[in-house]
Amino acid sequence: MLVPVVLSGGFGKRLWPLSDQAHPKQLLPLATQKSLLQDTVSRLTALGERTFASTIVVCNRSHGPLIREQLAAVDRAADQLVCEPEGRNTAPAAAVAALLTEQLYPAENPTLLILPADHSIQDVDAFAKAVEVAHSAVEQGHLVTFGVVPDRPETGYGYIKRGAELGGFYAVERFVEKPDAERAQEYITTKEYFWNSGMFMFKAAAYLAELESLAPQLLSFCRQALDAASREGETIELGRDAFLACPSDSIDYAVMEHTSKTAVVPLDAGWSDVGSWSSLYDLCEQDAQGNVRIGNTVTLDCRESYFRAGERLVAGIGLDGFVVVDTPDAVLIVPKDRAQDVKRIVEMLESTEGGG
Repeated sequence: MLVPVVLSGGFGKRLWPLSDQAHPKQLLPLATQKSLLQDTVSRLTALGERTFASTIVVCNRSHGPLIREQLAAVDRAADQLVCEPEGRNTAPAAAVAALLTEQLYPAENPTLLILPADHSIQDVDAFAKAVEVAHSAVEQGHLVTFGVVPDRPETGYGYIKRGAELGGFYAVERFVEKPDAERAQEYITTKEYFWNSGMFMFKAAAYLAELESLAPQLLSFCRQALDAASREGETIELGRDAFLACPSDSIDYAVMEHTSKTAVVPLDAGWSDVGSWSSLYDLCEQDAQGNVRIGNTVTLDCRESYFRAGERLVAGIGLDGFVVVDTPDAVLIVPKDRAQDVKRIVEMLESTEGGG
């Protein structure tokens, strides 16, 4: 039994000012006419009969109503909508989903497919085939991470170095932090590294066993938060005090980098984490000058730039490799090669608003 778990807790600081706390990137139509969340749950149909008809979605409590609305619009009602009082990264979110799944299906030994809600995958069939390979690895006792086959040196992603080939998948030799440009080029040249996608697949029981060994405090608080949860229909609101006491940690840091059971399945499916304006530019259709133009825009002598208009006309002259985004609240102008720094602007604004 395969149970999809969609993680929808963040808000995408690098896509400010379009993405914010009230309207996070996963709930916006960025790569297609659907939101990234809707695209994520819609592609699950490619996995066939093994997948449950519905999913577990873990989200921020404030986004619950909008998520229910968006799922209904694509006929993918959430089997369980788990609402966090505040985000605590992916390891606690997955832990709560694993605990809940064991409660719901105690006799099934369920497998969890952990998917961030804010990724784009162009080749759904290739994604489904990678999940099939991952299923085989999970049945052999592995905790699987999906490694994206890189097509360029990229400094914005973490990497995974593969070890021994195990039959369509690999042992993991090590996880690598985001490299500088020179090191990223070395990784591409060796062909031994994958981008770390942040997608996982494992038995719920196996993940919980690793947490019990590697992060027992985290697991304990997650149990307490689920035990103290209020439930209404398909909605579960986690106990606030216990969940806020839980350490904030990623699945990688809490488990995958420390267990001997990790395996990596290659994924070559046109994947993007839609993590910045430059990565969104790469996903969008471009005109003859290489420009992406969304909304009421006009350009003169501009090349390879991204223009997104809100309510006002956006005009650009002589821009080469820029991002220009207009919203009712703010205007962003940034070179594409500095797109990762948008997060720093958001942090500066948060510090100012907080009195720092």
